[in-house]
Amino acid sequence: MNEFSSPRQTLLLIDDEPANLQILRHTLQQDFRLLFAKEGAKALELAQRDVPDLILLDIMMPQLSGYDVCRTLKADPRTRHIPIIFVTALSQPHDEQMGLDLGAVDYISKPFNPAILKARIRNHLSQVQMQELRDSRLQIIRCLGTAAEYKDNEVGRHVIRMSHYTRILAHWLGYSNEAADEMLHAATMHDIGKIGIPDSILQKPGKLTPEEWDIMRTHTLIGARIIGQHSHGLLKLARTIALYHHEKWDGSGYPYGLKGENIPLPARIVAVADVFDALASERPYKKAWSVETCVSYLREQSGQHFDPQLIALLDKCLPEMLHIKEKWADEPQHTTP
Repeated sequence: MNEFSSPRQTLLLIDDEPANLQILRHTLQQDFRLLFAKEGAKALELAQRDVPDLILLDIMMPQLSGYDVCRTLKADPRTRHIPIIFVTALSQPHDEQMGLDLGAVDYISKPFNPAILKARIRNHLSQVQMQELRDSRLQIIRCLGTAAEYKDNEVGRHVIRMSHYTRILAHWLGYSNEAADEMLHAATMHDIGKIGIPDSILQKPGKLTPEEWDIMRTHTLIGARIIGQHSHGLLKLARTIALYHHEKWDGSGYPYGLKGENIPLPARIVAVADVFDALASERPYKKAWSVETCVSYLREQSGQHFDPQLIALLDKCLPEMLHIKEKWADEPQHTTP
């Protein structure tokens, strides 16, 4: 392997029969780095030490059965994410059901077809890689959202709270769990465009002049340019939110003065979450409003700033939102006398 080639993925093969391990070695050694264990205790030691990309596990073994090994691996935070495929002579439906119930991703009966075994291994490894890619993308999105907040004078945990408020509102509006989670992640980038606003405006302690407000409002357009055009998925959603979350139901918002349902629904949801947290939080230029005052204001603005159907959900959403508000409260600000 030269310095530019990718390292081979590691498989841990666990079987108490040396002949079976030899068959697996012959089948897989050209494509993968292989580790071998002939009993459960050694397998657990190798899994902890090397953390393989995937495990092939026999069931009928002395002392610790394959089921026991699987239970132990899935109970350990370091190894619970490793995909496990049972490769066993037990072929009854209840055996397979037991293995899958314990957390295995697949169940292959012996004797196996080598080509099918390799295909299933590659399939499960590709799913792991896709999940790692999604996780990395989410981490980057969170970092960008945090970067925008650090540049602003809205210190603290605003992005965390308002993104969770967004998820709660979306859920109560009827979004699936997966779609509501996408809203949570996309909402963290709602103010990414503030990276492009001059510090003299963004961190000004007093009121902005009309000219400065014109510049401040461009953060929605800047945010859309930073995220870029995407045909689908999380980044398309994030761009929609960044661009439209300052539009208002009555058409008095920006950047385009959209009105009512012409404003994309994700942006309408984020608008409520963003304003609620801004009002309920202390800022260098204002004290935190009480929850009652915040809710009263949001209701007053129903049909003006906010989508009435979202404001109608507040009574249902508020307990969960208050839990998030308490869990992610800002650290007390200490001032020097």
